[in-house]
Amino acid sequence: MTTSRAETLSGRAVADGVAERLKARVAELPYVPRLVFVRVGEDPASVFYVRSKQRFAKRIGVDAETLVLPDDVDQAELMATIAALNADPDTDAVLVQLPLPGHLDSAPVLEAIDPAKDVDGFHPLNVGRLWSGGAALAPCTPVGLLAILDHHGLEVHGRHVVIVGRSHMVGKPAAALFLARHATVTLAHSRTRDLAGVVRTGDIVVAAVGRAGLITADMVKPGAVVLDVGMTRVGDRIVGDVAEDVWDVAGHMTPMPGGTGLVTVAMVLQNTLTAAERRRG
Repeated sequence: MTTSRAETLSGRAVADGVAERLKARVAELPYVPRLVFVRVGEDPASVFYVRSKQRFAKRIGVDAETLVLPDDVDQAELMATIAALNADPDTDAVLVQLPLPGHLDSAPVLEAIDPAKDVDGFHPLNVGRLWSGGAALAPCTPVGLLAILDHHGLEVHGRHVVIVGRSHMVGKPAAALFLARHATVTLAHSRTRDLAGVVRTGDIVVAAVGRAGLITADMVKPGAVVLDVGMTRVGDRIVGDVAEDVWDVAGHMTPMPGGTGLVTVAMVLQNTLTAAERRRG
């Protein structure tokens, strides 16, 4: 018996569609939305991620600027930078690129960003609004997961979604977003008993741990939708949380790279436009 390979859920196609819609929205505005990135130091991954977001911003007509602070910047100076951006009426969106160097505490930094400008969706006010069903700027990767499913016509309503990973950036907000779309959600993690058995019950599986090859073929229900958020460098390659053999079991699957990361970038700019429109009317 031959097995069929899962259908690829292309992040490029989704991001391209979002770009066209956002470009049209920007063209109708009487102002140019402004997004400011705050980057500390020259970490290669942070430099890459910020540049990719800047390229997307330029593509749709958003003014994006990067403030680069030295590696040894202290907490007070970083907080002062955030306060200045909060007070600037021409700045619609602020994103502090994570992770920060070890001597800095990211929690008060993220809490200091004006919730109306918090395009990462990490401020406690936005978190609370998300869980209570209010108008929130939601974290970009979880919003992007739904965008991928919608683009490819994959139903969420009534499906069982198993999310592996309980981070504040992906796992927890993804659970809230899927619940809001009437899915049944199981939030699993490293201490879940019989993790393989739990994952196998999922119609949709979200892998968001950051452990290469964690999800293997024997853990996945045949025909399931698998969304790979994890990203780990192994040698000279970037690999996800989902092992290669899952392609022979799943019905639909995101590649890594080329899947969820591209859509996350698009959602940063979608949140930027939403923030600008809400602030400026």
